[in-house]
Amino acid sequence: MLNYLDGKIGIKRRHRLTLLLMALPFVIFVFIFFYVPLFGWVYAFYNFMPGRPFSQLEFTGFRWFTLAFTGTSPVLNVLRNTLVLSGLRLFVSVLPMFFAIFISEVRFKRVSRFTQTISTLPNFLSWVTIYAVFFAIFAPGDGLLNLALNALGHRGMPANILIDADRAWFFQTSATVYKEIGFSAIIYLAAINGIDPEQYDAASVDGANRIQRIWFITIPNLMQTFFVLLILGIGNMLNTGFDQYFVFANSFTLPRLDVLDTYIYRIGILQNNYSLGTAIGIMKSLVSITLLFSANRLSKWIRGNPIF
Repeated sequence: MLNYLDGKIGIKRRHRLTLLLMALPFVIFVFIFFYVPLFGWVYAFYNFMPGRPFSQLEFTGFRWFTLAFTGTSPVLNVLRNTLVLSGLRLFVSVLPMFFAIFISEVRFKRVSRFTQTISTLPNFLSWVTIYAVFFAIFAPGDGLLNLALNALGHRGMPANILIDADRAWFFQTSATVYKEIGFSAIIYLAAINGIDPEQYDAASVDGANRIQRIWFITIPNLMQTFFVLLILGIGNMLNTGFDQYFVFANSFTLPRLDVLDTYIYRIGILQNNYSLGTAIGIMKSLVSITLLFSANRLSKWIRGNPIF
């Protein structure tokens, strides 16, 4: 009996060692590309000059952190844009769930598969390609929208939503939904496939129609997945992304589309102010960590168990 238990323990240890060896390359990758660069945070406390030895740099303390929030600094406006765009993204995060329900309820499987494929395709396109598509549709001269309006007899000023600052936030939210709704729906489709079919059979026996089965069975079973993704989105509010707003922003919409990622790039890379860009990046990381742990506490309060 003891020999049998020793053999079992030896097998478990070998399996554990195999799993650790399989994970080791990814641990090394994360350490090299995510933790080693944190050494660069030290430049936020110095007046960094490219090419000058570190020992000759001027120590500035927290001057760059305070300078980021002076009266002439646009950081507050940039932070407002970031939070508004992230908030709108969280507001429409429920759409992939209903889109997944729509796909799962289509009786013709070929139609549902075709719809899922077409809606997922934009997620694999770069934001540069997405911008080219939107430019072809909304360009002021020969865009498809203006050509259609002219064909219908519209003779007013051509529509150019690409430079409309008043609608920039909602337009970018629509672009985000267009690009991500199909791919995000895959998670909910997997959750729908995991629902016990006996629940639908019992509801049908009790006389529930399709809408009632969706409302009382499908949606309640998807709410746990929705809340997990929502809370993770709250913890990631300051990471709105760089590519989208970099390609869509122009001189008209920049006051509304200048987010933290694009501002740090412009300050740190284009203006060579690496110290200020690093200081803003540090504050962004600290706030994101705070939001993540707050979202974890919120998950524990709402769902009864934390995310991690």
